[in-house]
Amino acid sequence: MVAHTYTVAFEGIEGRLVDVQCALSPGLPHFLIVGLPDKAVSEARERVRAALNALSISLPSRRITVNLSPADLPKEGSHFDLPIALALLAAIDILPKDAVERLVSLGELSLDGGLVPVTGALPAALTASEADRAMMCPEASGAEAAWVGDTAVVAPRGLGEAIQHLTGARPIEISQPGEVARAETLKDLREVKGQERAKRALEIAAAGRHHLLMVGAPGSGKSMLAARLPGILPPLAPDEALETSMVHSRAGLIRDGGISRDRPFREPHHTASMAAIVGGGKGAKPGEISLAHHGVLFMDEFPEYAGNVLETLRQPIETGEVTVARANAHVRYPCKFLLIAAANPCKCGYLADANRACARVPQCGADYMGRISGPLMDRFDLRVEVPPVDLQDLDLPPSGPSSAEVAAKVAEARARQRARFEGRDGISVNADAAGALLDEIATPDAEGRAMLTLAAEKIGLSARGYHRVLRVARTIADLARRDEVCQTDIAEALSYRIVAGPP
Repeated sequence: MVAHTYTVAFEGIEGRLVDVQCALSPGLPHFLIVGLPDKAVSEARERVRAALNALSISLPSRRITVNLSPADLPKEGSHFDLPIALALLAAIDILPKDAVERLVSLGELSLDGGLVPVTGALPAALTASEADRAMMCPEASGAEAAWVGDTAVVAPRGLGEAIQHLTGARPIEISQPGEVARAETLKDLREVKGQERAKRALEIAAAGRHHLLMVGAPGSGKSMLAARLPGILPPLAPDEALETSMVHSRAGLIRDGGISRDRPFREPHHTASMAAIVGGGKGAKPGEISLAHHGVLFMDEFPEYAGNVLETLRQPIETGEVTVARANAHVRYPCKFLLIAAANPCKCGYLADANRACARVPQCGADYMGRISGPLMDRFDLRVEVPPVDLQDLDLPPSGPSSAEVAAKVAEARARQRARFEGRDGISVNADAAGALLDEIATPDAEGRAMLTLAAEKIGLSARGYHRVLRVARTIADLARRDEVCQTDIAEALSYRIVAGPP
């Protein structure tokens, strides 16, 4: 007799249903797990054996075979412990087979029979919902899994409680979703003295999700500006929050089952590896570009990143997704992020200061910025110089609009874009528009077109650069509450292309 239950194997943020089969057969006592398990899954038999022993349940003196089907799908992670234990308990008639068969479960067993939380509870619950099955997971993961809402989530503290629930001896209440995570107090844009042009570029970047490169001397305020970007971005829409949380769940970043409506802000160090940035490593986990999905990826000291790491950004910036290809896995993750890059103008950082610059000026600046390839530079919609702030200006009171005031303008511009792109799958902001759609929404007036054509010839805009100017101009018009793109919008958009490198 074979007992069945179900769990999931993860492919990116998607869960694939796995049939966990357990059979007892005559022969010498042996506990075997088959179905392409990794080391963590193979070790489950020892954790299951110890957990059952802690509950005074002895294994039968027979051959125990657990099959994880489909057998050609790699199985990774310790979350297979609980379903293997449930299938085994059903096979030895401690648990009712029909109750176990209706479950999708995941959880790691401790040696005393407790359940340890695992990553991926949210995508696993979504898979259970699609399969029309109930979900069982550790208590610490229950609030996270309950956010799916379409499936009943039972979250015992240990294997003993799971047995009592499934036998009807002591049913467990259905888990409820966790609290919406609240952000800490955000930093105000008014705290930045001067840098009005850079603040305006941040506003445009936030409104249309346009990638921004800031170039300036050390201490001019580039990092300070970037840190205030979350304060002007609108909160995540419900579908965006769920998709972002799926990625964070796979990475184990969700705490206490709380899903956040704040856009993620990731700032990896410039020594980060390619796997850390784009994804990979053991289990092909999501990288920083995916953890920044629907949020901000801030890369300080941009030219200091390894050249191959920077070049891997080119394709995800265009497509909004990345495929992590390995010998045994091809995993796809979403990565629609707003890239904010900051760089010094040269290695020493004082290219424009005759008193402090090195002897290799201006060649050192060309060499340093040359670490950013032309194709990658072409993907920055906005480029702005951040000059040093006059020390006398630091004593002045805060000036300019606050983050709340800028956030209101950004939210209004985003609302105009949502209405414009309603019904167009995968497009929500101006940065996503392309082809005929871009021509439809961002065709400038006659004066604007003439200016753009002349500028394209003078500064050598590529076709990509030409279209990115149109997208930025469309966002500038949205911020000004205009339906038409005019010459002044084109002029301002062009002004952000003629600094810090090739057009």
